[in-house]
Amino acid sequence: MKSKFNRRDFLKLAGLTPLSFTAPRFVKGALQTGQKNVLVVVFDAFTASNMSLYGYLRETTPNLTRLAERAIVYHNHYAGGNFTTPGTASLLTGTLPWTHRAFTLNTMVDVSFARKTIFHAFENYYRIAYSHNNVVNTLLDQFKADLDEFVPRAKLYLTNDGFVDTAFNRDDDIATVSWARILKKGDAGYAYSLFLSQIYELLRGNQLQNIKSRFPRGIPGTNGDNFFLLEHAIDWVGSRLKNIPQPFMGYFHFLPPHYPYRTREDFYGRFRNDGFKPTNKPSDIFSLDNSPEASMAHPNNEILREDRENYDEFILYIDSEFGRLFNSLESSGLLENTIVVVTSDHGELFERGIEGHSTAVLFQPVVHVPLLIFDPGRTSRLDVYSNTSVVDVIPTLLHLTGQNPIDWSEGGVVLPPFAGTSLDPNRNLFTVQARGTDPRSTITQATVMLVKGHYKLTYYFGYKRLELAKERIELYDLEADPEELNNLYTPQNEIGAELLSELKSKLARMNQPYL
Repeated sequence: MKSKFNRRDFLKLAGLTPLSFTAPRFVKGALQTGQKNVLVVVFDAFTASNMSLYGYLRETTPNLTRLAERAIVYHNHYAGGNFTTPGTASLLTGTLPWTHRAFTLNTMVDVSFARKTIFHAFENYYRIAYSHNNVVNTLLDQFKADLDEFVPRAKLYLTNDGFVDTAFNRDDDIATVSWARILKKGDAGYAYSLFLSQIYELLRGNQLQNIKSRFPRGIPGTNGDNFFLLEHAIDWVGSRLKNIPQPFMGYFHFLPPHYPYRTREDFYGRFRNDGFKPTNKPSDIFSLDNSPEASMAHPNNEILREDRENYDEFILYIDSEFGRLFNSLESSGLLENTIVVVTSDHGELFERGIEGHSTAVLFQPVVHVPLLIFDPGRTSRLDVYSNTSVVDVIPTLLHLTGQNPIDWSEGGVVLPPFAGTSLDPNRNLFTVQARGTDPRSTITQATVMLVKGHYKLTYYFGYKRLELAKERIELYDLEADPEELNNLYTPQNEIGAELLSELKSKLARMNQPYL
Protein backbone atom coordinates (compact mmCIF):
# COMPACT_ATOMS: atom_id res chain seq x y z
CA MET A 1 0.00 0.00 0.00
CA LYS A 2 1.49 3.30 -1.08
CA SER A 3 1.58 5.91 1.62
CA LYS A 4 1.03 9.61 1.05
CA PHE A 5 3.24 12.30 2.51
CA ASN A 6 0.92 15.27 2.76
CA ARG A 7 1.37 18.86 3.91
CA ARG A 8 0.32 18.02 7.47
CA ASP A 9 2.97 15.30 7.66
CA PHE A 10 5.52 17.82 6.45
CA LEU A 11 4.45 20.32 9.10
CA LYS A 12 4.84 17.73 11.84
CA LEU A 13 8.26 16.74 10.58
CA ALA A 14 9.28 20.37 10.23
CA GLY A 15 8.29 21.06 13.82
CA LEU A 16 10.71 18.36 15.00
CA THR A 17 13.55 19.28 12.65
CA PRO A 18 16.03 22.10 13.28
CA LEU A 19 14.76 25.29 11.74
CA SER A 20 17.85 25.68 9.56
CA PHE A 21 16.89 22.53 7.62
CA THR A 22 13.23 23.28 6.94
CA ALA A 23 12.04 26.74 7.75
CA PRO A 24 13.49 29.27 5.32
CA ARG A 25 11.84 27.94 2.16
CA PHE A 26 8.55 27.24 3.92
CA VAL A 27 8.46 30.55 5.79
CA LYS A 28 9.19 32.42 2.59
CA GLY A 29 6.35 30.62 0.85
CA ALA A 30 3.95 31.44 3.65
CA LEU A 31 4.90 35.11 3.54
CA GLN A 32 4.55 35.26 -0.21
CA THR A 33 1.01 33.89 -0.09
CA GLY A 34 0.08 36.38 2.62
CA GLN A 35 -0.92 33.74 5.14
CA LYS A 36 -0.83 35.22 8.62
CA ASN A 37 0.09 33.28 11.74
CA VAL A 38 -2.47 33.13 14.55
CA LEU A 39 -1.53 33.30 18.22
CA VAL A 40 -4.27 32.98 20.85
CA VAL A 41 -3.16 33.88 24.39
CA VAL A 42 -5.61 33.00 27.17
CA PHE A 43 -5.19 34.08 30.78
CA ASP A 44 -7.44 31.92 32.95
CA ALA A 45 -10.13 33.57 35.13
CA PHE A 46 -9.27 37.04 33.80
CA THR A 47 -12.23 39.39 34.21
CA ALA A 48 -12.53 42.59 32.22
CA SER A 49 -14.20 44.11 35.29
CA ASN A 50 -10.83 44.32 37.10
CA MET A 51 -8.80 45.71 34.20
CA SER A 52 -7.86 49.38 34.12
CA LEU A 53 -7.96 49.02 30.32
CA TYR A 54 -11.75 48.81 30.69
CA GLY A 55 -12.10 51.52 33.33
CA TYR A 56 -11.30 49.72 36.60
CA LEU A 57 -10.09 52.30 39.13
CA ARG A 58 -6.94 50.38 40.08
CA GLU A 59 -4.21 50.51 37.44
CA THR A 60 -3.94 46.78 36.93
CA THR A 61 -3.08 46.63 33.21
CA PRO A 62 -0.59 49.39 32.29
CA ASN A 63 1.11 47.29 29.60
CA LEU A 64 -2.07 46.09 27.95
CA THR A 65 -3.39 49.65 28.00
CA ARG A 66 -0.23 50.89 26.32
CA LEU A 67 -0.20 48.11 23.73
CA ALA A 68 -3.93 48.54 23.08
CA GLU A 69 -3.01 51.69 21.16
CA ARG A 70 -2.17 49.22 18.36
CA ALA A 71 -5.15 46.90 18.79
CA ILE A 72 -8.86 46.45 18.34
CA VAL A 73 -10.33 46.51 21.85
CA TYR A 74 -13.71 44.84 22.39
CA HIS A 75 -15.51 46.32 25.38
CA ASN A 76 -18.55 44.05 25.71
CA HIS A 77 -17.23 40.55 25.10
CA TYR A 78 -18.85 37.53 26.76
CA ALA A 79 -17.61 34.08 27.75
CA GLY A 80 -19.59 30.95 26.92
CA GLY A 81 -19.57 29.66 30.51
CA ASN A 82 -18.46 30.69 33.98
CA PHE A 83 -15.69 28.17 34.63
CA THR A 84 -12.87 26.57 32.69
CA THR A 85 -14.46 23.53 31.04
CA PRO A 86 -17.46 25.16 29.33
CA GLY A 87 -15.68 28.47 28.78
CA THR A 88 -12.64 26.92 27.10
CA ALA A 89 -14.70 24.41 25.12
CA SER A 90 -16.75 27.32 23.73
CA LEU A 91 -13.61 29.19 22.69
CA LEU A 92 -12.10 26.12 21.02
CA THR A 93 -15.27 24.91 19.25
CA GLY A 94 -17.11 28.16 18.52
CA THR A 95 -20.23 26.74 20.16
CA LEU A 96 -22.01 27.26 23.47
CA PRO A 97 -22.21 24.68 26.29
CA TRP A 98 -25.74 23.58 25.38
CA THR A 99 -24.28 22.54 22.03
CA HIS A 100 -20.83 21.13 22.83
CA ARG A 101 -22.17 19.62 26.12
CA ALA A 102 -19.02 20.06 28.21
CA PHE A 103 -21.04 21.12 31.25
CA THR A 104 -19.15 19.74 34.19
CA LEU A 105 -15.61 20.17 35.48
CA ASN A 106 -12.86 18.32 33.60
CA THR A 107 -15.13 16.73 30.99
CA MET A 108 -14.86 16.55 27.22
CA VAL A 109 -17.14 17.89 24.51
CA ASP A 110 -19.65 15.64 22.81
CA VAL A 111 -17.86 13.26 20.45
CA SER A 112 -19.51 14.95 17.48
CA PHE A 113 -17.41 18.05 18.22
CA ALA A 114 -14.06 16.31 18.65
CA ARG A 115 -13.07 17.42 15.13
CA LYS A 116 -15.04 20.67 15.08
CA THR A 117 -12.44 22.90 16.66
CA ILE A 118 -10.21 25.86 15.93
CA PHE A 119 -7.37 23.39 15.33
CA HIS A 120 -9.29 21.47 12.68
CA ALA A 121 -10.39 24.74 11.08
CA PHE A 122 -6.72 25.65 10.60
CA GLU A 123 -5.75 22.25 9.19
CA ASN A 124 -3.23 23.77 6.75
CA TYR A 125 -1.35 25.44 9.60
CA TYR A 126 1.18 24.09 12.06
CA ARG A 127 -0.97 23.75 15.21
CA ILE A 128 0.65 23.98 18.64
CA ALA A 129 -1.04 24.16 22.06
CA TYR A 130 -0.09 24.30 25.73
CA SER A 131 -1.82 24.92 29.06
CA HIS A 132 -0.76 24.96 32.72
CA ASN A 133 -4.33 23.90 33.54
CA ASN A 134 -5.05 20.18 33.46
CA VAL A 135 -8.77 20.88 32.96
CA VAL A 136 -7.85 22.59 29.69
CA ASN A 137 -5.54 19.69 28.83
CA THR A 138 -8.47 17.28 29.08
CA LEU A 139 -9.97 19.14 26.12
CA LEU A 140 -6.67 19.50 24.26
CA ASP A 141 -6.10 15.76 24.63
CA GLN A 142 -9.49 15.15 23.02
CA PHE A 143 -8.52 17.46 20.15
CA LYS A 144 -4.95 16.23 19.68
CA ALA A 145 -5.72 14.53 16.35
CA ASP A 146 -5.72 18.06 14.94
CA LEU A 147 -2.61 19.20 16.80
CA ASP A 148 0.86 18.96 15.33
CA GLU A 149 2.42 19.72 18.71
CA PHE A 150 0.59 19.14 22.00
CA VAL A 151 3.07 20.34 24.60
CA PRO A 152 2.87 18.33 27.89
CA ARG A 153 1.83 20.54 30.80
CA ALA A 154 4.73 19.21 32.89
CA LYS A 155 7.23 20.68 30.44
CA LEU A 156 6.75 24.17 31.85
CA TYR A 157 6.43 23.21 35.52
CA LEU A 158 9.26 23.65 38.00
CA THR A 159 8.08 20.62 39.97
CA ASN A 160 5.37 18.40 38.62
CA ASP A 161 3.44 15.16 38.43
CA GLY A 162 5.00 14.35 35.06
CA PHE A 163 5.88 10.84 36.23
CA VAL A 164 2.21 10.18 36.93
CA ASP A 165 1.16 11.62 33.56
CA THR A 166 3.61 9.33 31.76
CA ALA A 167 3.24 6.12 33.76
CA PHE A 168 -0.55 6.28 34.18
CA ASN A 169 -1.67 8.16 31.10
CA ARG A 170 -4.86 6.09 30.88
CA ASP A 171 -5.80 6.77 34.50
CA ASP A 172 -4.50 10.29 34.95
CA ASP A 173 -7.24 11.55 37.30
CA ILE A 174 -7.10 8.60 39.72
CA ALA A 175 -3.30 8.41 39.62
CA THR A 176 -2.88 12.13 40.30
CA VAL A 177 -5.20 11.97 43.31
CA SER A 178 -3.36 8.93 44.69
CA TRP A 179 0.02 10.53 44.10
CA ALA A 180 -1.09 13.70 45.88
CA ARG A 181 -2.46 11.79 48.88
CA ILE A 182 0.68 9.69 49.33
CA LEU A 183 3.33 12.36 48.84
CA LYS A 184 1.84 15.80 49.31
CA LYS A 185 1.05 17.32 52.64
CA GLY A 186 -2.40 18.84 52.81
CA ASP A 187 -3.56 21.90 54.71
CA ALA A 188 -3.39 19.91 57.93
CA GLY A 189 0.34 19.33 57.36
CA TYR A 190 0.44 15.57 56.76
CA ALA A 191 0.21 13.04 53.91
CA TYR A 192 -0.79 9.35 53.77
CA SER A 193 2.89 8.37 53.71
CA LEU A 194 4.90 10.26 56.32
CA PHE A 195 8.20 8.84 55.08
CA LEU A 196 7.77 9.47 51.34
CA SER A 197 6.21 12.87 51.93
CA GLN A 198 9.31 13.99 53.88
CA ILE A 199 11.59 12.96 51.01
CA TYR A 200 9.31 14.68 48.52
CA GLU A 201 9.27 17.90 50.55
CA LEU A 202 13.06 17.88 50.85
CA LEU A 203 13.66 17.40 47.13
CA ARG A 204 11.05 19.96 46.20
CA GLY A 205 12.34 22.48 48.75
CA ASN A 206 15.89 22.31 47.43
CA GLN A 207 14.69 22.78 43.88
CA LEU A 208 12.59 25.84 44.69
CA GLN A 209 14.71 27.53 47.35
CA ASN A 210 16.11 30.21 45.09
CA ILE A 211 12.68 31.12 43.73
CA LYS A 212 10.65 31.31 46.94
CA SER A 213 11.91 34.74 47.95
CA ARG A 214 10.55 36.21 44.73
CA PHE A 215 6.96 35.18 45.52
CA PRO A 216 5.89 36.35 49.01
CA ARG A 217 2.53 34.52 48.86
CA GLY A 218 4.08 31.35 47.45
CA ILE A 219 5.17 30.24 44.01
CA PRO A 220 2.32 29.95 41.47
CA GLY A 221 1.17 26.37 41.07
CA THR A 222 -1.70 23.97 40.65
CA ASN A 223 -2.86 20.79 42.40
CA GLY A 224 -1.18 21.87 45.62
CA ASP A 225 2.22 22.28 44.01
CA ASN A 226 3.15 21.68 40.34
CA PHE A 227 4.86 25.04 40.59
CA PHE A 228 5.59 27.16 37.57
CA LEU A 229 6.85 30.59 36.60
CA LEU A 230 4.84 32.53 34.06
CA GLU A 231 8.05 34.19 32.88
CA HIS A 232 9.49 30.74 32.16
CA ALA A 233 6.46 29.89 30.01
CA ILE A 234 6.57 33.27 28.24
CA ASP A 235 10.25 32.82 27.41
CA TRP A 236 9.62 29.30 26.12
CA VAL A 237 6.68 30.37 23.94
CA GLY A 238 8.63 33.27 22.45
CA SER A 239 11.55 30.98 21.67
CA ARG A 240 9.46 28.10 20.33
CA LEU A 241 7.42 30.23 17.95
CA LYS A 242 10.64 31.29 16.24
CA ASN A 243 11.47 27.65 15.52
CA ILE A 244 8.29 26.18 14.10
CA PRO A 245 6.99 26.28 10.54
CA GLN A 246 4.84 29.15 9.37
CA PRO A 247 2.00 29.73 9.11
CA PHE A 248 1.28 28.51 12.63
CA MET A 249 -1.81 28.50 14.81
CA GLY A 250 -0.76 28.66 18.47
CA TYR A 251 -3.02 28.33 21.50
CA PHE A 252 -1.41 29.06 24.86
CA HIS A 253 -3.63 28.97 27.96
CA PHE A 254 -1.84 30.21 31.07
CA LEU A 255 -3.24 29.62 34.55
CA PRO A 256 -2.67 33.10 36.10
CA PRO A 257 -4.53 35.10 37.33
CA HIS A 258 -6.56 32.07 38.47
CA TYR A 259 -6.55 31.25 42.20
CA PRO A 260 -4.28 30.98 44.17
CA TYR A 261 -3.36 34.63 43.60
CA ARG A 262 0.43 34.55 44.02
CA THR A 263 2.05 37.57 42.48
CA ARG A 264 5.75 38.34 42.13
CA GLU A 265 7.61 40.45 44.70
CA ASP A 266 7.68 43.58 42.52
CA PHE A 267 3.86 43.70 42.56
CA TYR A 268 3.31 42.46 46.11
CA GLY A 269 1.46 45.02 48.25
CA ARG A 270 1.02 47.43 45.35
CA PHE A 271 -2.64 48.11 46.17
CA ARG A 272 -2.46 47.84 49.95
CA ASN A 273 -4.24 50.73 51.70
CA ASP A 274 -4.84 52.50 48.38
CA GLY A 275 -8.30 53.66 49.45
CA PHE A 276 -10.10 51.66 46.75
CA LYS A 277 -13.68 50.78 47.73
CA PRO A 278 -15.76 48.49 45.50
CA THR A 279 -19.46 49.14 45.12
CA ASN A 280 -21.41 47.82 48.08
CA LYS A 281 -23.72 45.02 46.89
CA PRO A 282 -26.16 42.80 48.79
CA SER A 283 -25.30 39.18 49.53
CA ASP A 284 -26.68 36.68 47.04
CA ILE A 285 -28.51 33.46 47.86
CA PHE A 286 -25.89 31.53 45.87
CA SER A 287 -23.08 32.80 48.06
CA LEU A 288 -23.56 29.52 49.93
CA ASP A 289 -21.92 27.76 46.98
CA ASN A 290 -18.59 29.05 48.24
CA SER A 291 -16.63 28.87 51.46
CA PRO A 292 -18.35 29.18 54.86
CA GLU A 293 -16.36 32.36 55.45
CA ALA A 294 -17.73 33.97 52.30
CA SER A 295 -21.29 32.74 52.76
CA MET A 296 -21.69 34.13 56.25
CA ALA A 297 -20.03 37.46 55.65
CA HIS A 298 -20.91 40.85 54.31
CA PRO A 299 -20.12 41.23 50.59
CA ASN A 300 -17.37 43.72 51.30
CA ASN A 301 -15.90 41.77 54.20
CA GLU A 302 -12.20 41.52 54.93
CA ILE A 303 -11.78 38.17 53.15
CA LEU A 304 -13.21 39.35 49.85
CA ARG A 305 -11.40 42.68 50.13
CA GLU A 306 -8.04 41.00 50.68
CA ASP A 307 -8.52 38.39 47.96
CA ARG A 308 -9.60 41.04 45.47
CA GLU A 309 -6.42 42.95 46.31
CA ASN A 310 -4.30 39.81 45.81
CA TYR A 311 -6.06 39.09 42.52
CA ASP A 312 -5.49 42.63 41.27
CA GLU A 313 -1.79 42.33 42.10
CA PHE A 314 -1.67 39.01 40.24
CA ILE A 315 -3.09 40.78 37.19
CA LEU A 316 -0.11 43.13 37.32
CA TYR A 317 2.12 40.06 37.01
CA ILE A 318 0.42 38.72 33.86
CA ASP A 319 0.20 42.20 32.39
CA SER A 320 3.95 42.58 32.78
CA GLU A 321 4.65 39.17 31.26
CA PHE A 322 2.37 39.72 28.28
CA GLY A 323 4.28 42.94 27.66
CA ARG A 324 7.49 40.89 27.53
CA LEU A 325 5.94 38.38 25.13
CA PHE A 326 4.75 41.17 22.86
CA ASN A 327 8.23 42.72 22.84
CA SER A 328 9.77 39.33 22.04
CA LEU A 329 7.42 38.78 19.10
CA GLU A 330 8.15 42.27 17.81
CA SER A 331 11.92 42.01 18.09
CA SER A 332 11.91 38.63 16.33
CA GLY A 333 9.87 39.99 13.43
CA LEU A 334 7.01 37.56 14.04
CA LEU A 335 4.61 40.36 14.90
CA GLU A 336 4.82 41.59 11.32
CA ASN A 337 2.88 38.54 10.16
CA THR A 338 1.05 37.29 13.28
CA ILE A 339 -2.47 38.01 14.51
CA VAL A 340 -2.36 38.06 18.30
CA VAL A 341 -5.54 37.50 20.31
CA VAL A 342 -5.72 38.13 24.06
CA THR A 343 -8.76 36.84 25.92
CA SER A 344 -9.99 34.60 28.77
CA ASP A 345 -12.21 31.57 29.32
CA HIS A 346 -14.24 33.23 32.11
CA GLY A 347 -14.02 35.92 34.75
CA GLU A 348 -13.75 36.14 38.54
CA LEU A 349 -16.05 37.52 41.25
CA PHE A 350 -15.40 39.29 44.58
CA GLU A 351 -18.82 40.54 45.60
CA ARG A 352 -22.26 39.56 46.96
CA GLY A 353 -20.60 37.12 49.36
CA ILE A 354 -19.18 35.15 46.42
CA GLU A 355 -15.54 34.67 45.51
CA GLY A 356 -14.19 33.09 42.35
CA HIS A 357 -16.29 31.47 39.65
CA SER A 358 -17.54 28.13 41.03
CA THR A 359 -21.03 29.50 41.40
CA ALA A 360 -24.44 29.49 39.78
CA VAL A 361 -24.50 33.23 39.17
CA LEU A 362 -23.69 35.00 35.91
CA PHE A 363 -23.06 38.53 37.08
CA GLN A 364 -20.84 40.63 34.84
CA PRO A 365 -17.45 40.01 36.53
CA VAL A 366 -17.85 36.25 35.86
CA VAL A 367 -18.86 36.49 32.19
CA HIS A 368 -17.41 39.80 30.93
CA VAL A 369 -13.95 38.94 29.61
CA PRO A 370 -11.29 40.83 27.65
CA LEU A 371 -10.81 40.54 23.93
CA LEU A 372 -8.01 42.33 22.11
CA ILE A 373 -6.93 41.59 18.55
CA PHE A 374 -3.56 42.81 17.31
CA ASP A 375 -3.65 42.71 13.52
CA PRO A 376 -0.30 43.09 11.71
CA GLY A 377 0.23 46.62 10.49
CA ARG A 378 -2.29 48.27 12.78
CA THR A 379 -0.84 51.42 14.34
CA SER A 380 -3.92 52.94 15.99
CA ARG A 381 -6.47 51.83 18.55
CA LEU A 382 -10.05 50.97 17.64
CA ASP A 383 -12.67 50.52 20.38
CA VAL A 384 -15.63 48.27 19.58
CA TYR A 385 -18.63 48.58 21.89
CA SER A 386 -20.94 46.11 20.14
CA ASN A 387 -21.89 43.00 22.12
CA THR A 388 -19.58 40.17 21.07
CA SER A 389 -19.29 36.52 22.07
CA VAL A 390 -16.64 33.86 22.37
CA VAL A 391 -18.32 32.02 19.48
CA ASP A 392 -17.41 34.91 17.16
CA VAL A 393 -13.67 34.38 17.54
CA ILE A 394 -13.10 31.41 15.19
CA PRO A 395 -15.12 32.87 12.26
CA THR A 396 -13.20 36.14 12.64
CA LEU A 397 -9.77 34.47 12.62
CA LEU A 398 -10.67 32.37 9.59
CA HIS A 399 -11.78 35.51 7.76
CA LEU A 400 -8.57 37.36 8.67
CA THR A 401 -6.39 34.53 7.38
CA GLY A 402 -8.37 33.84 4.21
CA GLN A 403 -9.45 30.38 5.34
CA ASN A 404 -12.69 28.66 4.44
CA PRO A 405 -15.57 29.48 6.81
CA ILE A 406 -16.94 26.73 9.03
CA ASP A 407 -20.58 25.68 9.24
CA TRP A 408 -20.73 24.61 12.88
CA SER A 409 -20.00 27.84 14.78
CA GLU A 410 -22.92 29.37 16.64
CA GLY A 411 -21.36 32.78 16.06
CA GLY A 412 -21.03 32.71 12.33
CA VAL A 413 -20.23 36.42 12.25
CA VAL A 414 -16.98 38.25 11.59
CA LEU A 415 -16.27 40.85 14.22
CA PRO A 416 -16.00 44.50 13.29
CA PRO A 417 -14.14 46.16 11.72
CA PHE A 418 -13.06 43.19 9.59
CA ALA A 419 -16.33 42.32 7.85
CA GLY A 420 -16.93 45.84 6.65
CA THR A 421 -20.35 45.93 8.29
CA SER A 422 -21.52 46.52 11.85
CA LEU A 423 -23.09 43.86 14.04
CA ASP A 424 -26.83 43.73 14.55
CA PRO A 425 -27.36 45.65 17.82
CA ASN A 426 -30.32 43.38 18.59
CA ARG A 427 -28.53 40.07 18.12
CA ASN A 428 -28.94 37.60 20.99
CA LEU A 429 -25.87 36.59 22.98
CA PHE A 430 -26.07 33.69 25.43
CA THR A 431 -23.95 32.30 28.26
CA VAL A 432 -24.80 28.93 29.79
CA GLN A 433 -24.02 27.51 33.24
CA ALA A 434 -25.36 23.95 33.53
CA ARG A 435 -22.90 22.31 35.90
CA GLY A 436 -25.62 20.23 37.56
CA THR A 437 -26.91 18.71 34.32
CA ASP A 438 -26.07 15.34 32.80
CA PRO A 439 -24.59 16.15 29.35
CA ARG A 440 -26.61 13.30 27.87
CA SER A 441 -29.97 14.69 28.97
CA THR A 442 -32.10 17.79 28.80
CA ILE A 443 -30.96 20.81 30.80
CA THR A 444 -32.99 20.75 34.00
CA GLN A 445 -30.78 22.83 36.31
CA ALA A 446 -28.99 25.83 34.93
CA THR A 447 -28.42 29.55 34.74
CA VAL A 448 -28.79 30.98 31.26
CA MET A 449 -28.03 34.57 30.35
CA LEU A 450 -29.31 36.50 27.35
CA VAL A 451 -27.84 39.86 26.39
CA LYS A 452 -29.65 41.92 23.77
CA GLY A 453 -28.72 45.52 23.19
CA HIS A 454 -28.09 47.04 26.60
CA TYR A 455 -30.43 44.64 28.41
CA LYS A 456 -29.36 41.48 30.17
CA LEU A 457 -31.78 38.81 31.34
CA THR A 458 -30.62 35.94 33.55
CA TYR A 459 -32.82 32.91 34.14
CA TYR A 460 -32.14 30.48 37.01
CA PHE A 461 -34.07 27.22 37.26
CA GLY A 462 -33.88 23.77 38.82
CA TYR A 463 -31.91 24.75 41.94
CA LYS A 464 -33.08 23.48 45.32
CA ARG A 465 -31.96 26.74 46.82
CA LEU A 466 -34.73 28.54 44.97
CA GLU A 467 -37.21 26.50 47.05
CA LEU A 468 -40.86 27.18 46.24
CA ALA A 469 -40.14 29.79 43.60
CA LYS A 470 -38.38 27.14 41.43
CA GLU A 471 -36.98 29.87 39.24
CA ARG A 472 -35.36 33.28 39.50
CA ILE A 473 -35.36 35.94 36.82
CA GLU A 474 -33.23 39.08 36.68
CA LEU A 475 -33.32 41.91 34.18
CA TYR A 476 -30.70 44.64 34.14
CA ASP A 477 -30.14 47.68 31.97
CA LEU A 478 -26.35 47.47 31.66
CA GLU A 479 -26.09 50.93 30.20
CA ALA A 480 -27.90 52.64 33.09
CA ASP A 481 -26.96 50.09 35.76
CA PRO A 482 -23.58 48.46 34.97
CA GLU A 483 -23.22 47.18 38.55
CA GLU A 484 -26.49 45.17 38.24
CA LEU A 485 -28.09 46.58 41.37
CA ASN A 486 -31.62 47.26 40.11
CA ASN A 487 -33.54 44.18 38.96
CA LEU A 488 -36.16 45.48 36.51
CA TYR A 489 -37.92 42.19 35.95
CA THR A 490 -41.62 41.83 36.68
CA PRO A 491 -44.12 39.73 34.72
CA GLN A 492 -45.59 43.02 33.56
CA ASN A 493 -42.31 44.35 32.19
CA GLU A 494 -42.64 44.01 28.41
CA ILE A 495 -38.92 43.91 27.70
CA GLY A 496 -38.33 41.26 30.36
CA ALA A 497 -41.25 39.16 29.17
CA GLU A 498 -40.04 39.30 25.58
CA LEU A 499 -36.47 38.36 26.47
CA LEU A 500 -37.59 35.54 28.75
CA SER A 501 -39.79 34.15 25.99
CA GLU A 502 -36.87 34.24 23.54
CA LEU A 503 -34.54 32.58 26.04
CA LYS A 504 -36.98 29.80 26.90
CA SER A 505 -37.72 29.19 23.24
CA LYS A 506 -34.00 28.87 22.48
CA LEU A 507 -33.50 26.57 25.46
CA ALA A 508 -36.35 24.34 24.32
CA ARG A 509 -34.77 24.03 20.86
CA MET A 510 -31.41 23.10 22.35
CA ASN A 511 -33.07 20.51 24.60
CA GLN A 512 -35.06 18.93 21.77
CA PRO A 513 -32.43 16.35 20.71
CA TYR A 514 -32.18 15.07 24.30
CA LEU A 515 -35.87 14.65 25.11
